[in-house]
Amino acid sequence: MDGIVTDVAVGVKRGSDELLSGSVLNSPNSNMSSMVVTANGNDTKKFKGEDKLDGAPSRVLHIRKLPGEVTETEVIALGLPFGKVTNILMLKGKNQAFLELATEEAAVTMVNYYSAVTPHLRNQLIYIQYSNHKELKTDNTLNQRAQAVLQAVTAVQATNAPISGTTVSESAVTPAQSPVLRIIIDNMYYPVTLDVLHQIFSKFGAVLKIITFTKNNQFQALLQYGDPVNAQQAKLALDGQNIYNACCTLRIDFSKLVNLNVKYNNDKSRDYTRPDLPSGDGQPALDPAIAAAFAKETSLLAVPGALSPLAIPNAAAAAAAAAAGRVGMPGVPAGGNTVLLVSNLNEEMVTPQSLFTLFGVYGDVQRVKILYNKKDSALIQMADGNQSQLAMSHLNGQKMYGKIIRVTLSKHQTVQLPREGLDDQGLTKDFGNSPLHRFKKPGSKNFQNIFPPSATLHLSNIPPSVAEEDLRTLFANTGGTVKAFKFFQDHKMALLQMSTVEEAIQALIDLHNYNLGENHHLRVSFSKSTI
Repeated sequence: MDGIVTDVAVGVKRGSDELLSGSVLNSPNSNMSSMVVTANGNDTKKFKGEDKLDGAPSRVLHIRKLPGEVTETEVIALGLPFGKVTNILMLKGKNQAFLELATEEAAVTMVNYYSAVTPHLRNQLIYIQYSNHKELKTDNTLNQRAQAVLQAVTAVQATNAPISGTTVSESAVTPAQSPVLRIIIDNMYYPVTLDVLHQIFSKFGAVLKIITFTKNNQFQALLQYGDPVNAQQAKLALDGQNIYNACCTLRIDFSKLVNLNVKYNNDKSRDYTRPDLPSGDGQPALDPAIAAAFAKETSLLAVPGALSPLAIPNAAAAAAAAAAGRVGMPGVPAGGNTVLLVSNLNEEMVTPQSLFTLFGVYGDVQRVKILYNKKDSALIQMADGNQSQLAMSHLNGQKMYGKIIRVTLSKHQTVQLPREGLDDQGLTKDFGNSPLHRFKKPGSKNFQNIFPPSATLHLSNIPPSVAEEDLRTLFANTGGTVKAFKFFQDHKMALLQMSTVEEAIQALIDLHNYNLGENHHLRVSFSKSTI
């Protein structure tokens, strides 16, 4: 046969795997360091899905049944979630490709993953198996396009950019071809968890990895599919949709990234291809049973909240953010608790009223109890589990009266009021009927204006007689420095910027509901804007 070195096929198990048009392979079964081989008719032999796992592991993978129009980028993207792709050979006429990964471990992870999650490209089933060869050597003159794409991906892959403690590999792949979506959640009244995103986006294809983080005071996520076409379909279907009624709007773009390198499986990031990853922060790795469930892409979630265009099932009482707890994620509390434990408070300064005002930015506080024997700690009962999760995610780690406070879910289900006639020195207060609750009215605009603590405050309900100078003086008297001020056109609202977030928190505690005269009580909240 033309082009085949006669002593090549020593101990060969899969003829088609060895016989590549215009390629040079290093074979463990040959005495030669390399060989030139040509494709023959065996390439077209049928093989079943279980053949993917035949033979000894190798870092070279043989991919079959590719769609005719598939690009090199899409094939490379199959391997990128599992590690660096070091070579590729496309056999366009035979709808096959060979993909070489940097390590055998990465290839094993990839094969294991795709044995549990059936691989598709452009909605067509494809087959992945180990090659008999340990290394793929290609004649670059015959494989120029594939090599150019691979170089474009790997050239920028070296410049890894950290996001929230996670490494993300960039590539010169054009945005429309990226399997990674950048997701921003607008109007986030209810918490949106990694598991909620996974449930929604899995309808459009296998989700490999998710990273969530806060940037510019907004909850964002990077989500990686195995196939750029799935990313395209998800973007078309979901961009602009609400997760829950009238809130949590999805804004979706293609990311410039083509691969996410996730270090930890926890409530902030998850690699569904690597269920063995540790959770970070000293937490143990996932329970093996849970890891297996993740690997099989099982959805164990019942996501609470109103029915919406995304048809997330309703389970009214529990907290959306506790969905992760249902799957047994370590360190993530299970669902629906309304009571928060706040610790490391400044016991000389803190009062039930100040806690009510600050935590009231994120929900309707029902009761507050400063602990009698531990006055740097308090229990705060919110109206529902969503609000307690929201308050915890926004206020944990913030500074209040000069101390960094810690906010966690309490094991208590309710905050007990003191027995009648018992004086507890004003440490417990019932705010159940307070007129200052921000979220009592369904559909209130306040639902759409919940933001993390920021140095810029939004002021409203300002009477006509109050001037900029009056408000600057008022806020300066809370102990901070007013850096900027801007009235809205109608002068009923304004933005005011303090020099630090801590100063803004203090000003909000002191001046929310402040009586400005003319029966106008000032409303203060955090703003996402800057002046």
